Amino acid sequence: MPGNAVRLLAAALVATLAVTAAPAASAAEAAPAGVTASDSFYTYAGSEPLASFAPGTVLKTRTLQYHLVGLPTPVKAVQLLYRTTDAQGRPSANVTTVVRSLTGDSGKAVSYQSFYDSLNPEDGPSRAIAGDLTLGGVIANAEVIFLVPLLLQGYNVVIPDTEGQTANFAAGPEYGTNTLDSIRAATRSAETGMNADTRFGLMGYSGGAIATNWAAALAPSYAPEVNSKLVGFAEGGLLVDPAHNLKYVDGSLVWSGVIPMAVIGVSRSYGIDLKPYLNSYGLEVYKQLEDGSIVDALGHYPGLTWKKLAKPQYADPNSVPAFVEAVNRINLGSAPTPSVPGFIAQGNGGALEGTFGNRPGIGTGDGVMVAGDVRALARQYCSTGNGAIRYQQFDLLSHVGVPVVWAPAAMSWLSDRFEGRNAPSDCGRIPAGNSLAPEKPVPAS
Repeated sequence: MPGNAVRLLAAALVATLAVTAAPAASAAEAAPAGVTASDSFYTYAGSEPLASFAPGTVLKTRTLQYHLVGLPTPVKAVQLLYRTTDAQGRPSANVTTVVRSLTGDSGKAVSYQSFYDSLNPEDGPSRAIAGDLTLGGVIANAEVIFLVPLLLQGYNVVIPDTEGQTANFAAGPEYGTNTLDSIRAATRSAETGMNADTRFGLMGYSGGAIATNWAAALAPSYAPEVNSKLVGFAEGGLLVDPAHNLKYVDGSLVWSGVIPMAVIGVSRSYGIDLKPYLNSYGLEVYKQLEDGSIVDALGHYPGLTWKKLAKPQYADPNSVPAFVEAVNRINLGSAPTPSVPGFIAQGNGGALEGTFGNRPGIGTGDGVMVAGDVRALARQYCSTGNGAIRYQQFDLLSHVGVPVVWAPAAMSWLSDRFEGRNAPSDCGRIPAGNSLAPEKPVPAS
C-alpha cells in the first residue's frame, strides 16, 4: 500500500472518530483558517459574460490540502470553478473538488455526489475540504469513509457541490447539470490528470442519489460526450416524487423537518414565493431553516405537518399552483430514462425512524424516501429500454441504516462495470410501485 494512501486512511479514521465523538457545538463554534463565504475563488468576475462560456468551462483552479474536520491532511485536492446551468436554465458558476488517483491512473474516475443536504452554501463539500467547518458541513467531512475505499482502488474522485452556490436544496435538475458540468470541467483541466477518454461512474446516496440519478437521466441530451464515457450509476435512498415524500413524512417524529426545507428549496430554486401561503408559525419555521441544513431539521420538529405550516385555505399543498408546478418539475418520473446501467437500493424500515403507517396511495418507505416510488422508477426504466437495472430493497433497514450495506455493494457493482462485466438486471422481478403521474392543482378551500 503506497505511503500516501496509508496516511490518507489514517487521517480518515481520525476524522471519523472526531466527527462521532465531538459534540455538535464544537463544529459550529470552530473557526479555523479556511474558506469563508466571501472567498473570492467562488465568484466569477471576468470581463466576458458567463453565458459566453460553454458549460463545463474551467474558470479558476486552485490546489490545496484536503481538510477533515478543519484539519489539513497530506492529501492534495484540486478545486475548479466552472460554468454550469441552474434550475431555471440560466448560466451559473459552481465549484467541484478533484482528488487524483493514488496510482496515477487517468482512465477511471468516480463522481461522488455528497448528501450534505443544506440550504446554506457554506455547508458545501468544497468548503469543508478547503478547511471551513460548519455544523452542516460535518456531513461532507464524515463521507470520507466512502471516499477512502475508492481512492485505495485507484480511482480519481470528483466531488461536486451539487446544490450550487445558492444551495438550491432538492432542485434535482440543477443537481444533475452541476454534476455533469463538474465532470466536463474535471476532464478539461490539466491539473486533474484526467482527459476526454476518462471513464466515469456516478455514485451517491440520499441527496447524493438525487444528483446521481438526474445526472444519469440528463446526460444523453445535456452532455452526450459525458454520457458516452459513463459506465453506470449507483445510488441508494432516492427521492423520486417530492409530492409523495411530503405526504409520507407528514407528522414524522424525525423527518418532518424536511417539509419546510423543501418549501424553502423549491422557492429558491425556481424563483417563486411560497411565504404568502404560510401561517405565522409556518413563517417562523421558514425563517429558522432558511439557512439551515438537514442537521438543523432532523428531529427538531417532531410531528410537524403541512397543515401546521399553511394557512387554513391551503391545507392541501396541491391548492398552491406554484408549488405543484415546481414539484412536477423535480419529479424523476417525468425525466428521461438513463441509457447506462444502474444499481438502485432502497430501505423500507421507516418505522425505525419515526415514520409510521402505510400511507394511502404512497405506502411505506425508509423513513423519508418512498419505496413504492423507487420501485416504480426502476420498473419504468426497464419498460422504456434500459434493461440493465439492478434493484435491491432492504425491508428491515431505515434511511440511516441502508448506507452500511449499500456502499460496499455500490462500489463492487461499479468495479464490475469498469472491468467490462455484463450488468445484472432485475427487470421483470421488481415488485409493483406507485403511480408517478404529475400532481394536479386543486382549488383552495
